[in-house]
Amino acid sequence: MKSSGRRNTAMSILKEFEEKCATPIGKLRQVADAMTAEMHAGLASEGGSSMFKMLNSHVDNLPSGDENGLFYALDLGGTNFRVLRVQLGGRDGCVVKQEFTEVSVPHELMTSATSSELFDFIAKELARFIDTEGEGFILPPGSQRELGFTFSFPVKQLSIASGNLIKWTKGFSIDDAVGKDVVVELTKALDRQGIDMRVAALVNDTIGTLAGGKYLNNDVAAAVILGTGTNAAYVERAHAIPKSGEMVINMEWGNFWSSHLPVTEYDQALDQDSLSVGEQIFEKIISGMYLGDIVRRVLCKMAEEAVFFGDIVPPKLKTPFTLRTPEMSAIHHDTSANLRVVERKLKDIFGITGTSLETRRVIVDVCNIVATRGARLSAAGILGILKKMGKDTVKEGDKQRTVIAVDGGLFEHYTEFRSCLESTLSELLGDEVARTVVIEHANDGSGTGAALLAACHSQYPKVEESLQELC
Repeated sequence: MKSSGRRNTAMSILKEFEEKCATPIGKLRQVADAMTAEMHAGLASEGGSSMFKMLNSHVDNLPSGDENGLFYALDLGGTNFRVLRVQLGGRDGCVVKQEFTEVSVPHELMTSATSSELFDFIAKELARFIDTEGEGFILPPGSQRELGFTFSFPVKQLSIASGNLIKWTKGFSIDDAVGKDVVVELTKALDRQGIDMRVAALVNDTIGTLAGGKYLNNDVAAAVILGTGTNAAYVERAHAIPKSGEMVINMEWGNFWSSHLPVTEYDQALDQDSLSVGEQIFEKIISGMYLGDIVRRVLCKMAEEAVFFGDIVPPKLKTPFTLRTPEMSAIHHDTSANLRVVERKLKDIFGITGTSLETRRVIVDVCNIVATRGARLSAAGILGILKKMGKDTVKEGDKQRTVIAVDGGLFEHYTEFRSCLESTLSELLGDEVARTVVIEHANDGSGTGAALLAACHSQYPKVEESLQELC
């Protein structure tokens, strides 16, 4: 009887959570409409709305496929950075050759260093990479190398190749860099290393993904990052931007909030425990950084109120971010008859043993509820962008095709999340419009995109035609 009562309590917690996370089509349409309204407000307001910054990226020239020449990219967005080089040969998206290397940033350079020390370290690694430039990469005589800089931290962009750091995130804390132009800091470091290179474009990863997608497919009109964090960018029409032409807009959509979002007690608790209370609410319910921890919080309540894992609440279950989203994905995708992957993950992550098959099934259900909500809300966000661009309807005789380039580990590796997002977007659009909208995975688009944007904003608009023969 006692066991039955505990099970009923657990099932009650699960049912209430499922109801609170519900995303019926009507609610998703309300979320999409709210997203579109905030986009309009952000564009109309100087400095953006309180929710959406709608940042002008100063990218008004996207890849056409005709770009030629050798271009470099530096991608700094976390504890590792990548440097790459691309030889472009024109003719509708011909990448002749591409090479890259990845370097870990020493922890002391992230926190206790000066701006000069960090950028000197980066410049030295870039110099090493340039030294390995070999056969197949052609720099016309007398030309200066050019670089696209993907810098995925909050920046007040001043032009295509300048921007002041607003604040550090992702574990970086170098006080003397805040307020400085990161392109100037990088250029000074390049000069100190004797590297003759011009920074031609400063972008974030979402803009880079859009550019990389556009190079391969001219129908790409927007990009979405669904990884540890989340963001979106799209091409805005000229008349919508005060005092500007057609431009790529960086939405910073992770900060979206609407009363229509299905926010639960677990989301509220996660938000209160975060470093950005009341901010990035959309990101906290759809992105890879947080999905696993929402699951952990639900399981913790079951353990405390329904004695779900025995009389003692497993200590690790109380520790934030113990369950990472990749492990949540593995649990969700377990197709074995007895859910042995779930059993192993519970033991390895939380030290929980001796669970019944019924208990393991409930855990899979919790993962499914969290992932489904995140995927369906992501689809609603994409619908909001399509509505803003006027791509959510099809006019008679119109042969439009709209491609959304999506990158990020969550989208790439969490199959159930990805499938749910795609099917939900089709459901929202309806069969006729859904045939004109394509979600494409833009694998590792941001680094290549930065090199392409350097090409688009090169000081050498015409490169020798002989390079095209390489294709």
